[in-house]
Amino acid sequence: MTQTNARLSVVNQDTLVKRQFGHRARLALSPAEVVKTDDQAHAARTLWNLLHAWWQMMPKEKRTLGHADAAIRQARQDIGFLAVLPAQAAQAVLKTYVQAWKNCWDGRADAPNFKGRFRAVMSVDIPQGRDLNIVRVHRRWGMASIPKVGRVRFRWTKDLPVGKHAGAENRITGARLVKDALGWHIAFRVQTLEVKPEPHQGPDIGIDVGVTVPLALSDGETYEHSEWLTGKEKAKLLHLEQRAAQRKQYRKPGEPTSRRLHHTYDQIAGLRAKAKRRALDWQHQTTTAIARTYGTVVVEALTLTNMVKSARGTVEEPGKNVTQKSGLNRSISGEAWGRTVTMLAYKTARHGGTLVKVPAPGTSRRCSACGHTTPGSRESQAVFACKNPDCGWSGNADYNAARNILHLYRMGHTLTPAAGRAVVRRAKRVKPATARQAGISQPHPGEHFKCSRSSTPSRAATTRSGLAKQRLSGSQR
Repeated sequence: MTQTNARLSVVNQDTLVKRQFGHRARLALSPAEVVKTDDQAHAARTLWNLLHAWWQMMPKEKRTLGHADAAIRQARQDIGFLAVLPAQAAQAVLKTYVQAWKNCWDGRADAPNFKGRFRAVMSVDIPQGRDLNIVRVHRRWGMASIPKVGRVRFRWTKDLPVGKHAGAENRITGARLVKDALGWHIAFRVQTLEVKPEPHQGPDIGIDVGVTVPLALSDGETYEHSEWLTGKEKAKLLHLEQRAAQRKQYRKPGEPTSRRLHHTYDQIAGLRAKAKRRALDWQHQTTTAIARTYGTVVVEALTLTNMVKSARGTVEEPGKNVTQKSGLNRSISGEAWGRTVTMLAYKTARHGGTLVKVPAPGTSRRCSACGHTTPGSRESQAVFACKNPDCGWSGNADYNAARNILHLYRMGHTLTPAAGRAVVRRAKRVKPATARQAGISQPHPGEHFKCSRSSTPSRAATTRSGLAKQRLSGSQR
């Protein structure tokens, strides 16, 4: 028995909690290994497109996992380049596709569609963790086995339950290979058994998110960051964007994109990915510090999709200040407030705290000292001066909003009283869970309701090799 299991064995089982999380590490692949991994990713994308075409063509009574599995096996025999994809990875494509339809039925996402060659994220799933055979070979490097690729190295930045530290409850259950502008990464799925955290005894805190000041706390603390790219990197990014626009301007209609333009696009994507990686690092460090310090974290329930809508308007009623609103939308998207709240949700729960959401309207216009909302109190982005003659309080506007957010929580105006609780938004005309439990049939994929964008499938019979015959149409989509 390992030291971790020995320590947990003396603890009461009621105090243990199973935790699942992911860890992403960068792979160090040779050029030959990169080609093999790219081929597997393209095969997985093609298999998704063929499966989607088959699903639309088949009658509803034939859309079962058994028929889909048989069609996938036949396609791997008829189409040669699909054989580079491991059999388990092909089964993972089917599992992901079915889950995509379930998310659509529950109203959490749109209906699955075809994946484009250049817009889709290249990924390959490794469902079985035992196939990885992970070992640590250096203080900074580890090695894992990728099916049909071989032993590859990855950056060791976090202790993983491998070797003598692994067990039935502490192990790696699988992984996924993901490619972005910085190269190939491996995302491990880790399952551990940890001691249930005690309730956090820290103070309550309200947090106001913004653009100029990213995070302002109700105790006067602020968390700010510098630009994600340096001056030289910004100049290089601007030069590359201008070069790409110039080359695209002189490209003839219907002419394929040149290698030089593709190379320029890759350089632009690399710089943007570097900025995103630095933003993620800042968000992780900041949210971890907040979760460790405070017991209850109160944030606003913001509808970000409405906040970043364009102000362009229509031809009949054109919008005003369109350029300024576009710049504000880019700034809001760059701060990624939703991702910050998501990190706070699971980190506060892990440290025994709670994340609470309160209504957002009026928090920036109300005076936190007297409680009155008077016109003109918000004098500027950073200054709040109460116009109430009996008050006259003035201070930082973000600090004032954070105090109002905390006040709403203490008054009982909460929307999400538990950390990490997901809010499921059902689409219209989709039967709720209570109706499904009562025996009402679930809508079949392809039926017309809000999340479906596909046309009504034909009733024509499909032969055994019908999935393979859709190769051309599936790849073109």
